[in-house]
Amino acid sequence: MAQQGEASSYYNNGGTLQQNQKAYYQGQSKQQPPQYGQNYGPPQGPPPQQQQNGYQQDGYSADSKTFEQQFKLDKPKYNDLWAGLLFIAVFLGYVAVSAITIRGYSNQNSGGIYGNANQFALNSNTVILFAFVIGMATLMSYAYMWAARAFTKQFIWITGILNILFGFATALYMLSRRYWSGGIVFLIFSIFYVVCFISWIPRIPFSVLMLQTAIDVSKKYGHTYVVSLVGGLLAAALGAWYSVTLVAIYVQYTPNQGNTQCRNGVGNCGSGKVIGLIVFVTFAMYWISEWLKNTIHTTISGVFGSWFFNPNAMPKGATRGAFKRSVTYSFGSISLGSLLVAIIQFLRQLCSAAQRNAAGDGNLIGSILFCILGCLIGLLEWAVQFINRYAFSYIALYGKSYVAAAKDTWKMIKNRGVDALVNECLIGPVLSMGSTFIGYACALLAYLYLIFTSPAYNSDGAYTPVVVAFAFLIGLQICNIFTTPLSSGIDTIFVAMAWDPEVLMREHPDLYQRMIVVYPHVQQAIHA
Repeated sequence: MAQQGEASSYYNNGGTLQQNQKAYYQGQSKQQPPQYGQNYGPPQGPPPQQQQNGYQQDGYSADSKTFEQQFKLDKPKYNDLWAGLLFIAVFLGYVAVSAITIRGYSNQNSGGIYGNANQFALNSNTVILFAFVIGMATLMSYAYMWAARAFTKQFIWITGILNILFGFATALYMLSRRYWSGGIVFLIFSIFYVVCFISWIPRIPFSVLMLQTAIDVSKKYGHTYVVSLVGGLLAAALGAWYSVTLVAIYVQYTPNQGNTQCRNGVGNCGSGKVIGLIVFVTFAMYWISEWLKNTIHTTISGVFGSWFFNPNAMPKGATRGAFKRSVTYSFGSISLGSLLVAIIQFLRQLCSAAQRNAAGDGNLIGSILFCILGCLIGLLEWAVQFINRYAFSYIALYGKSYVAAAKDTWKMIKNRGVDALVNECLIGPVLSMGSTFIGYACALLAYLYLIFTSPAYNSDGAYTPVVVAFAFLIGLQICNIFTTPLSSGIDTIFVAMAWDPEVLMREHPDLYQRMIVVYPHVQQAIHA
């Protein structure tokens, strides 16, 4: 009710509120933003006279700076170089494993896409399945981004309701088919999402405002949606590459009397070799996809940072400049942050596989213990992802190393009180729910495919958890990369607000007043 009254006051007495905000700003302008280190700070915009005259409606002028000039690095250097070199080495190893296994797979699959129909491991039919999964994930992710633009106000409600309904439907269907482990996991997560979504309802208005702001900026400046599309297509290509490699490893090295391909690759067949290669390529896929997502994040952060500090003098080539910095000076820092998340995600995947195996063996206690452990690892992943989001936004603008950026950003956000705004905004959790929804859809598609096609290698259902899990993973990662630009813009706004809240009130008074309408505590939060 208090927020509704504030909103009524704003729309009916906008002049009074504007005068109050002006007075408030004048009182705050004497305060200097704290500095937590040297060689960085809010970028200096053009002279005041330039900010008032001579600009085109798109925010650019003949005197606009470039991104490199606006966010100039005093001492440019390649930060966290060791992590970047390690990433390149893992990528090259992934390429080598993929090339060897796919070559052996193609040699024995000369009869066409259906030429390999072994009865002991994943085969060409699985490649077809993963192709459907990738296509479905790509189309649904694109549709999800379109829904965010077309139905911004209803977007959060649509995401939450669809995610919950689809989760329950998937769980009930799996339980009806007596697929107990998968059905119970889906049911637990669906109940958890119901509890979360109910607790989020009071925070929806503020979240809608921030999402609208991010979409408005994306439409006007930079190539945000182009970056999202290119990143999504690269994610789909990575998913296809991983899928074929996964199947090729199983075909090439699974020990079985019917497998005539054991000696076509390097070395003989063996269960240990299959497990080792699957572990390596899955970890590499996690790391590569995280690096891709974070590179997109830092690129978009450069665009939004340029807009926040200079809305009337948008730096030229902001998208290009931010991307160039991401793949040069910040390449190692992005690789390091992505490595931490990849390790945690991989451990969570192992825990999930162990939980499914325990449930399949009837070990209820083991299944429960692995489920609890998976939840704890999930909390750790959330904490690291939370720090990464804001650290990478800071890295995009100031080019610091990963550890220094994480420390400075967290200290800055806490000291400014912006953590209250971060906790109030639901866009990160909502987009995660949307990605999970698409992961559910891909997992269900994979499960139905296995049920209706009944491949010989899965006659006893042993491969069902594996295929369903990898289908969920592919759908989740593709959607995460597609939606990264939306969350990146909002994260950058919060980081920039923490650096200099006076810029928010001076350059974006309308946004500041709308924030007060839906969340009055913002006046105290950014000046804590």
